Amino acid sequence: MQRTLLISLLGGALWIVTTGLHAQEIGSVDTAFQWVGPNHKIVIEAFDDPKVDGVTCYVSRSRTGGVKGGLGLAEDTSDASIACRQVGPISVKEKLKDGEEVFTERRSLLFKKMRVVRFLDPPRNTLVYLVYSDKLVEGSPKNSLSAVAMMPWGEKPPKTAP
Repeated sequence: MQRTLLISLLGGALWIVTTGLHAQEIGSVDTAFQWVGPNHKIVIEAFDDPKVDGVTCYVSRSRTGGVKGGLGLAEDTSDASIACRQVGPISVKEKLKDGEEVFTERRSLLFKKMRVVRFLDPPRNTLVYLVYSDKLVEGSPKNSLSAVAMMPWGEKPPKTAP
């Protein structure tokens, strides 16, 4: 029984490590010193929208330190902030669905995730990105929003349909 639990925990930790590679860490700042294990931090990560070339989102979020945080067993808070920007010519590669998940990251070993979803606002020619966190039993109303107006890049107009 204990061996099965240990194998499950190690497998879950490995899955978390391998699935968190979608974002590039830009930097971090320590927020609280921990005697044992890493310090508590605010981490800044960047990821590109997988279906829209020319858009990058930057997410800042808390990362719990200490022994539990160092082992990947801590549950991070639901606090997160997002800023998305046009970084090149915009080209929509596939049909977009409102509320489509563009990025996800685990915030605890099993039940909590931070999610970024995208919406299209056609009358304003704008992409809207929402970051929030959910939990199997009870989610959090904490959220942050960013909007990217699809503008020409130099002489190149945005390609808004696949």
